Amino acid sequence: MLTFLGFAMIATFLVLIMMKKMSPIAALVLIPALFCVFAGKGAHLGDYVIDGVGKLAPTAAMLMFAIVYFGVMIDVGLFDPIVRGILRFCKADPVRVVVGTAVLAAIVSLDGDGSTTFMITVSAMYPLYKRLGLSLVVMTGVAATANGVMNTLPWGGPTARAATALKLDASDIFVPMIPALAVGLLFVFALAYVLGLKERRRIGTLVMPGEAERVAAEAEEPAGEPAEERLLVATATATAAGSADTGTVAGSAGSAGSGAPVKPSAPSAGTGSGSGPADASAAHEGGFQGLDPRRPTLRPRLYWFNAGLTVALLTAMIAELLPIPVLFLLAAALALTVNFPHMPDQKARIAAHADNVLNVAGMVFAAAVFTGVLSGTGMVKHMADWLVGAIPEGMGPHTALVTGLLSLPLTYFMSNDGFYFGVLPVLAEAGAAHGVSPLEIARASLVGQALHMSSPLVPAVYVLVGMAKVEFGDHTRFTVKWAALTSLVVLGAGMLFGII
Repeated sequence: MLTFLGFAMIATFLVLIMMKKMSPIAALVLIPALFCVFAGKGAHLGDYVIDGVGKLAPTAAMLMFAIVYFGVMIDVGLFDPIVRGILRFCKADPVRVVVGTAVLAAIVSLDGDGSTTFMITVSAMYPLYKRLGLSLVVMTGVAATANGVMNTLPWGGPTARAATALKLDASDIFVPMIPALAVGLLFVFALAYVLGLKERRRIGTLVMPGEAERVAAEAEEPAGEPAEERLLVATATATAAGSADTGTVAGSAGSAGSGAPVKPSAPSAGTGSGSGPADASAAHEGGFQGLDPRRPTLRPRLYWFNAGLTVALLTAMIAELLPIPVLFLLAAALALTVNFPHMPDQKARIAAHADNVLNVAGMVFAAAVFTGVLSGTGMVKHMADWLVGAIPEGMGPHTALVTGLLSLPLTYFMSNDGFYFGVLPVLAEAGAAHGVSPLEIARASLVGQALHMSSPLVPAVYVLVGMAKVEFGDHTRFTVKWAALTSLVVLGAGMLFGII
């Protein structure tokens, strides 16, 4: 009964948010509360929720102060050189923009923290996506999938959990997996290239400023191409970044004021929130102005202090000198004090990022209801036991393959702690009975992380969709298939190389 209720609860939640019948916060709270009553344990709902909140409170605190810290770093211009470098690489080409998103997310993921990765990636890329009219769900999907592959680093969490649960050395698990993970990362880059090509076809061919005169001259010549194709080429500037009437989009090759001619196409409604050239005019409304050299919050004289503070923070996180929430709390307080010594300025910076803080913290505490009910009622244990028991006896010698396949749905519907400490030991024991090494089981358990990073139970994903202004349902609908395919590629590479 609990097994059925657990699967039904998860399915109901996913269907309602993807159909946009409920907001994620409401669904995370009301659906588990309802199913808790169905399970006959409504009287214990309060205990389950308090237990879930207690477990996730440190995560909520970490995300709150991480948003403040990195928000301040963005305000003062710490990441502006990165943005300028990305713009120079991208050259207003959708293919380069999407591939650049994957590369940036993979590089920043080296710190092992998903929320940090998403904050930096979105802050750097969001203005460019908006200015060019690219689909924002492409950005969130590529960033989440790249981070999921990199999340297997020994200091990222899953590898350490697998090592602890099976009493193995983390390096023995991770190092042999590097070739398979490298194939997975290359697949993400290839996927980004393909998605970039689709975006290029959707919004048209971008032309850099230096080519504007040549394009205009060609448009005036009555040679072979249709007149309507020649007339579709237009010039846009960053200060008049397109309109819904003409579909013109502004691009940039490295400065805030440089425009790019484009061959526009009609806005597409099927690619997610904020997509389509019609939205390009909103590029400078609200959000982060990554290349605005005149914003009053810039602190160029404190650049090296802020860079040193960020490096020190990330180093302390990797070395685990203090709990991560404490590190971000101290770093945020220090960054605010040094960069904005006057109280009104500090209050203004906190207020500027209050939307993101409230949105993410609310999601985390709402998710605490979901995880609290899943764990407290025993649904998650019954679901895991049912899945493990459903493995045919003849698959015993292939337990590593089964573990890899199960890691996709289980790490999506469960927390990493629940999977690695609750399910993985059972799978390892079943594999040992058929002569399968625990190391193979542990390595196979990592392949689902590309999908795991888009799970509604991962707090960092709410940072991603919140900062990108993308509906969680749109992100889920777009990303799940690509992330699952990436995980299967990693699993296939591991089997091909004899690692799994």
